Amino acid sequence: MGEAMRRTLTATAFVLAAALLTGCGGGEETQADERKGQGANAPESAKPEDTGEGTAEEGEAHEVTIKVEGTGKSNVMYTLDDSDFTEVELPWTKTATIAPRGAESKVGRLVIVTPGNTTTADGRLVSAGCSITVDGRKVVEFKGGEKGKPCSYKLK
Repeated sequence: MGEAMRRTLTATAFVLAAALLTGCGGGEETQADERKGQGANAPESAKPEDTGEGTAEEGEAHEVTIKVEGTGKSNVMYTLDDSDFTEVELPWTKTATIAPRGAESKVGRLVIVTPGNTTTADGRLVSAGCSITVDGRKVVEFKGGEKGKPCSYKLK
């Protein structure tokens, strides 16, 4: 391939790349970036209209406790007021005050705790037990055993 041909192909590639970048909305991104920097001075069309429909009403607050039984260390995955997967020292408890918001009041807000394994007194490895308590009333309990099972509850 000759030097002239190589230059022509390189120039064509640059032109095509520039055309593609320009045609893919590069100008819109610049406008959005400019609006971000304007804050309260942003054009009226960029500000969302306040209709009151987007606000989610909170339902009644509940004190929710998740608990994992056993001894030693174990991995626990949970969703309460936050979600995490962590190694804990058993027995382990976490309490939070949470309230369903918006549609959660009707369909429920999922609270879940998935215990890992623990060692029994005779040295067997079994699934740790778990429970969920809402406002002082135990709503879900798994005693632990050979087959692991998460504890889950829909808070309404």
